[in-house]
Amino acid sequence: MKSFFTDDDEKIKWEQKSSSSILKTVVFDVTVRHNQAKDGTQGDYYVMNARDWVITIPELDDSFLMVKQWRHGEEALSVEFPGGVIDEGELPEVAAKRELQEETGYKANSLIKLGSFNPNPALFSNHVHIFLATDLVKIGNQELDHDEFINCMKINKEDVIQGMGTNEFPHALMASALALYFKQKKDCLS
Repeated sequence: MKSFFTDDDEKIKWEQKSSSSILKTVVFDVTVRHNQAKDGTQGDYYVMNARDWVITIPELDDSFLMVKQWRHGEEALSVEFPGGVIDEGELPEVAAKRELQEETGYKANSLIKLGSFNPNPALFSNHVHIFLATDLVKIGNQELDHDEFINCMKINKEDVIQGMGTNEFPHALMASALALYFKQKKDCLS
C-alpha cells in the first residue's frame, strides 16, 4: 500500500513533554498530556487510555451473528458484532475467539485479522482489532460476564448493511468493521 506520510510531515509532529493521570476508572484512565509543537507552541491535551478492544464479524452463510445489548452512553439498545476488551497479556486473536464464544456460544475454526483502528485518535490512545470469523460451530451457550446482558441473533447481511447508521445500529465502530469486511471481500475477488 502507498504511504501518505512524507519527510515534510516531521514539522507537524508534536512531542509529549509530560503526562499525568487525573482520573482512573474501571474502564479507562484520563490523562493530561503537556505537548509541544516543533515551532514551540505548547498545550495541555486530555487523552483517555484504555485497553485495546476486539470486534469479531461472525459470518454464517448469508448472515452475520450479531448481539444486542444495552449501551449506557447511548441509553439504548444497540445491535453489534460480538466483541469486547482484550484481557491483560492476551493476544487480540485469542480475545476475538473468546469474546465470540462468550457472547454467542459459537467457535470459529477460521479467523482472519482484517485490520485495526484507533476509535478516535484525538481522544483515545487504544485500538480496536477487527477479525472475520468463519467456519462457525455452535459449541455451547453464552458465558457472559456478571454485568453483561446480551441477546444473540442471526441477521441477514443485507439487513445489517441497511441497518448501519439507524437507531438499532448506532455504533460507529461496527460500520468501520463492516468497511474492513467489504475490503477483504473485494481483495478476495481481485
